[in-house]
Amino acid sequence: MQKKSVMLISTALVLFLLFNVVLFAGGGQEAKPKDLVTMTFISPRGTLEVMDDYNLWVAKEMGYFEELGIDLVMEPGPNEALATTKFVSEGKADVGYPSPGVLTSSVDTGMEVIMPFEMIKDQVFNFSVREDSDIYKVEDLAGKTISIWAPGGEVVTIPILVEMGIDPDSVNFIYGSNWGQLAALGEADAAQSWEGLRAQWDAIGLGLRHLVGFEYSKMPSNGYAVRKSDLEDPDKRKRLVNFFKASAMGVEFARHNPRAAAQITYDKFAAVREQMEPQLALESLQQLHWLYTGSERELGGYGMSPKDSWNTYLDIIYDLGQTKNKLAFEDVATNELVSEINDFDKARVKADAEAFKLNDTWKNVEVRGNW
Repeated sequence: MQKKSVMLISTALVLFLLFNVVLFAGGGQEAKPKDLVTMTFISPRGTLEVMDDYNLWVAKEMGYFEELGIDLVMEPGPNEALATTKFVSEGKADVGYPSPGVLTSSVDTGMEVIMPFEMIKDQVFNFSVREDSDIYKVEDLAGKTISIWAPGGEVVTIPILVEMGIDPDSVNFIYGSNWGQLAALGEADAAQSWEGLRAQWDAIGLGLRHLVGFEYSKMPSNGYAVRKSDLEDPDKRKRLVNFFKASAMGVEFARHNPRAAAQITYDKFAAVREQMEPQLALESLQQLHWLYTGSERELGGYGMSPKDSWNTYLDIIYDLGQTKNKLAFEDVATNELVSEINDFDKARVKADAEAFKLNDTWKNVEVRGNW
């Protein structure tokens, strides 16, 4: 009897071990997950509770980062002008998201960073004025007061003014975390804004009218910045290609199911849900999405930087004295990864988007405009 019990236990143990060998060798329903490399993205906004990074949240939710070997960590970063490049330069983050002014200032001061993925090839920054303002075009800002988020933000605003033929010395700047309200209250003639943010300001009822940047400016905007040295290391270079590829897949997903992309992002943040209804959240996402697809629509691939636009911008900021050195396109950006980044299965992403199940809130949200 005792011998029989031992045999039964031994048989059970053998079966258990065989089951686990099959399961973890990939022969069962669940394969052993591959080793993931942690990569940290740092936002320039001081918060992640916005619709702006929908492409990253979609790619994370849909498993695109994981299947490409990346464990994505999202960090809001401090509300400091150069934080998004400084943290990358110092190895505290792998990918930052600077504006052209921040990127060029960082390179000019010796930070070894570069932008290999242009998120927005067109102008993302706007000017917002009161509904009853007599300012109807950017040229009307000459001699006016403009509110911006913090000292140092002028590096964004002044090149646009110069591009429009305005002497920046004629403009007065005021600052405040509530800079949109300063314009709404008449304490400033205009507030610097950007796509995505204008929908948020509309949602909270600031009552501002917007001069939309890409309708008059020909200069580029934000992109993803990395350490230059990482492009020289084969393993790190491959990780960056995969990071940007997942990002591009997130944007492509939104083209086919914008409500799903909005639902994924909106449902993550109570602050966003408190600030705006789903329809306005979708509009905020759309404002940026149209710019995120610009390189793919007009230059042939997600992440492609417009060299001529950058050279115009670099000339302006050098003449202004915003950079001590005369920077060239190759100093601040590269298109060397673009073909690899765009080598993904668009049909598969489209199928994923179309199969995504919307919840009851998002089923009836109206999709407007071009995607």
